Order: sequence, then structure tokens, then C-alpha cells
Amino acid sequence: MTDNHLFSQNKNTLPPLAVRMRPSRISELVGQEHLTGEDSILNRLLQSREIFSLILWGPPGTGKTTLARIVAETAGADFHEISAVTAGVKDVRELILKGENNLSQGRKTLLFIDEIHRFNKAQQDALLHAVENGSLVLIGATTENPSFEVISPLLSRMRILRLNSLSHADQKTILKRALAEDILLSKFHIDLQENDTDFLIRTAGGDARKMFNTLEICFKMSLSRQKTGKSLTINRSDIETALQEKNLLYDKTGDYHYDTISAFIKSVRGSDPDAAVYWMVVMLEGGEDPLFIARRLIILASEDVGNAEPSGLNMAVSCFQAVHAVGMPEAAIILAQVTTFLAAAPKSNASYLSLKRSREFIRQTGFQNVPLHLRNAPTSMMKEMKYGEGYHYPHDSGGFIKQNYLPEQHAELPVYNPVENGYEKYIRQRLKHLWPERFDSTS
Repeated sequence: MTDNHLFSQNKNTLPPLAVRMRPSRISELVGQEHLTGEDSILNRLLQSREIFSLILWGPPGTGKTTLARIVAETAGADFHEISAVTAGVKDVRELILKGENNLSQGRKTLLFIDEIHRFNKAQQDALLHAVENGSLVLIGATTENPSFEVISPLLSRMRILRLNSLSHADQKTILKRALAEDILLSKFHIDLQENDTDFLIRTAGGDARKMFNTLEICFKMSLSRQKTGKSLTINRSDIETALQEKNLLYDKTGDYHYDTISAFIKSVRGSDPDAAVYWMVVMLEGGEDPLFIARRLIILASEDVGNAEPSGLNMAVSCFQAVHAVGMPEAAIILAQVTTFLAAAPKSNASYLSLKRSREFIRQTGFQNVPLHLRNAPTSMMKEMKYGEGYHYPHDSGGFIKQNYLPEQHAELPVYNPVENGYEKYIRQRLKHLWPERFDSTS
């Protein structure tokens, strides 16, 4: 049988390379040493076989699904995997019933939910009781910050483990292992030069799945050129051609690509509307949910544009509503309009920084007492306790009167420090006039 026939026989029956090379033991996992080291929490969990619910948070292709499978296998749990993209409350309830049945027989059930951040509140609420009573051990995978995307009651019952992008060296180790050990690739001598190897790894951006997908497409192209023999060559041209595959550039069925949304956000923040629209189109062409992009624009409007262009937030919120009402393909026009507006707008993160500074101060000092003159006094007892005494109503003095609104202890002022940009330049001038002592050091 020729090598080409060998491939033809296997190509429709073999799973993808990324699945074939998935580690089955913790010792085979490359990268994430902070989670898999001898004294790590995950290693202790596997040794004890006492599993608990986890959130695996990290970029695409870093081993979240693999870790969930290894945990289930090590603990001897009944493993079920669903994607939050396609599953609903009905699917969750059916698995909860299986979990209850298993629990009554003394067996654990592990439910792995890929992209758990895509579950809405009702879907996440449906899991709460089962996680509480042990019917299910839940492992959720997410590329989003779980503090924002997973409801607090569920999050409080889970441990968060952060996964990092794979390093260049990690990816190189994984690549060499695939060439040497894969059931199909190992049957050939594949000539992949060092500089081409480095290029393949760089284009993957720390995503092992993306690297494997690219390599597999390159292998198929090389095999189609080489009709006989066991020597194949993969070069940079093959890699560049493979990267043109639409589904490889943006895999909407798995974790969305952190690098693309990061490039989009940074382009808007960097006031480059051309680049921002380019990355927006990459996401849309890859099948990204347009509402996901609209949500990111709302966050951008406050975090990076802020009061330098206050209408930006109204534009972004209107964009979300319009995209929801219109749908694709016309929604792309609305997204392009708001993307270019926010990218071209003056920028300020002063509001965002004021939030961070206040949070840091409160976490360091705790909650301070509210000054008496700022408290309401709806009862005579409260009035006797001097609640509200000394408060001056600003509108009685033309809209402003200087008085203290802060606790006795407070962080170094100003917490909100407007920039000399856009509308915020006017805000800064007004606040400097009203509170000159706060801005003396920041003039």
C-alpha cells in the first residue's frame, strides 16, 4: 500500500491532529507547570482523587479541555462534556438527573462546560443546586474573566485556575512530539526547517490547537504534492497558505481567539479606525456573534474614551440595541460606524482609573464611616444624634458650595484626574476651579 493510499484510508476515520495528540496523563502535559507541579493544587487534587468544581480560565489552546478530562479520568468520574454555545437548560437538567442517579450509586459525575461564559444567568442558575449537593462536579472553561461572566453564587462554589498561553519552547516541544509520535505524521520523514518551525509557532500565538490545525493542513498539502515515498517537505509557503483557511483564522466553534479581540480593542484604543475595522471584519467573517463585539464597544466607550467624548457610551449602547434588532449582515454597518467613531474619538481612561484607585483604597482601609452631616435624618432620634447637621444644600448657593463629602480618611486626591483631551479638558477646568487644592500637584 502506498503512503498516499494510507492517508486516504485514514483521513475520514482519524480524529484531528489536535485530538490525537491530547495528553491522557498529567505527566504528558506541556506547559502550565504552576498548575501541574508537584506541590500544585491540581497535582494534590489528582493524588487525593477528591475532585471539586473548577473554573479553568485562559486563552485558547492551552489545555483546558485536556485538564478536565485528566481530572475526570484520574478520579474515575462519569465524564460529560457540553458546549455552552449549543447546549441549553434542558441539556443541563438531563445531566443533573444522571448525576443524581450516579450519586445514589456512589459514583461521581463530572460535567465539563466549554465556553461557560456563554451561558446566561438562567442556565447558570440551573447548575447551582446540583453543584451544592454534589450531584455534579462542574468544570467550566472560559477565555473571559470569570468574575464578570459567571454568576457570583456559582463562582463562590468553584476554584479558579488560571492557564497561561504556551511559551515558544512549550509549543516547540509539543510540535516535535507530534512529528515523532502521531499515528499518521510519524510514518513520514517531514522536513520542517528551524526558521519555518519558528514561523509556525509564532503564528499560533500560544495556541496549541491552532498550531496543530495549521500543521495538519500543511501535511495534507505536502502529501498531495509528494505522490510516493516517505519524505515530505513543509515550508513557509505551505504555512502561509494554510493560515488563509477561514476556519483556522477564527474558530467560532471553540474558544474565540484572544489575539483577534485584543487587536480590535487595542486598535480602537490606539485611535486607528482602519485597523479596528479590519479586526472587526476578521471576527465577523469568522462567524463571531456581532452582539459580542457590540458589548466590547460598550466597555471600550467607558474605559478608553470616557468623558473625553461622553456621547461615545450612548453610541455604543445604541449600537448594541440596533445590532440586536437588525441582525446580520446589516448589523456589520452599524458596528463599523460605532467602531470608527470610538476609534477616532479623543481618549481618556480617567474614569476607569478613578474606579481602580477608589477600590484599592477601600480594600486597604475598609469601609469608612459616613460623616454625620451627609446622613439623612428621617426620625427625631437621628436628629438628636446630629444626623444631617451642618449640611449645606448646593442649589441654595447657585449650584455649588464647598463642603466635605469624603470620609475623614481618604486616598491621595484627586481620585478622578481628568485629562486635557476632548470634553474632559472642560471638566478638568471646572473641577480645578471648584477644588483647586486637589489639583495643585497635578496642574
